[in-house]
Amino acid sequence: MSLHLIIGDKRYSSWSMRPWLVLEMIGAPFTDQVIRLNQADTDRLIREHSPSGKVPALKSEHGTIIDSLAICEYLAELFPKAGVWPADTAARAQARSACAQMHSGFMGLRSNLPMDLRRDEALEVIPVEAQTDIDRVIALWAECRSASKESGPFLFGKPGIIDAFFAPVAVRLRTYRVELPADAAAYVETIYQWPAFKRWQQAGLEEG
Repeated sequence: MSLHLIIGDKRYSSWSMRPWLVLEMIGAPFTDQVIRLNQADTDRLIREHSPSGKVPALKSEHGTIIDSLAICEYLAELFPKAGVWPADTAARAQARSACAQMHSGFMGLRSNLPMDLRRDEALEVIPVEAQTDIDRVIALWAECRSASKESGPFLFGKPGIIDAFFAPVAVRLRTYRVELPADAAAYVETIYQWPAFKRWQQAGLEEG
């Protein structure tokens, strides 16, 4: 099967990171194509692959799948043995719930702490709406751990779609030097030590 992922800059594109990490987890061969964001020809280049004008988009034998969550669900269905969702029904439901919350919310965090892998500087003041989101993220991570039936440093024991969805949040929390409780800080470190994430990070840091 041919899998070709269209993404934005690895330095900045949090949405693109998510399905890329899931493809790495699955271990299936794939190619990726980076389209630089915020350029004069960005919209035209993206629309050559994605009618929505947005990335990521995955080209496969079943057509083009657009949107990070849709791509991840497609990959989970295509490669069920990869176990990218928790095996336990209740844990899987909570993992899906957390991903959906991340997918549709946390606008205060997104807008005030945009992803930039090269950043290493705290904000002078974290806006209230961003701090509210940060507090909710910390609580949500704790909820995931409570729902997990497996031990391990990731939210549900081993790496899964849920961790791909929160990896860009971990980047924001570290690059903006946000103070975190011990459990949350340990999880951020888990993401940063994850080999798949390290490969993305290195590529993002090398982008011109």
